[in-house]
Amino acid sequence: MKSMLIFLFVVFLSLAAFGQQTKSVSDSIMITIFLKHQQDKNLDSLQAIQRKNKFAEQFPPKCARVVSWYVMMGIGQVVTVKIPAHELRTLNLSIERGAWGAFETEFYPTYDYVPIWKDAQKKK
Repeated sequence: MKSMLIFLFVVFLSLAAFGQQTKSVSDSIMITIFLKHQQDKNLDSLQAIQRKNKFAEQFPPKCARVVSWYVMMGIGQVVTVKIPAHELRTLNLSIERGAWGAFETEFYPTYDYVPIWKDAQKKK
């Protein structure tokens, strides 16, 4: 009986730990944001709008971790951030308040394909 209780306790702790890991993994999301330059404006105009909107103070929000940030010539900027899922609105507001007028924006849910690709390479 005592060994059965210990076994159940260990199983309970394992499930609790697994649940916490699952929650932390599923609680964050990656979003790729296309910040497309307004083509009718030059760089000085774009930067003036960003300063007026306080873009640098608002984006990325403190809750976001920048995964990558690239400039694509002729397009604008492509930023991938990882955020807690419940902070999606905060991310959206940082773009609406800071980027509009200088950029057209597009958002894409994103995931890291490299581990999947590497696993497939091992199986070849």
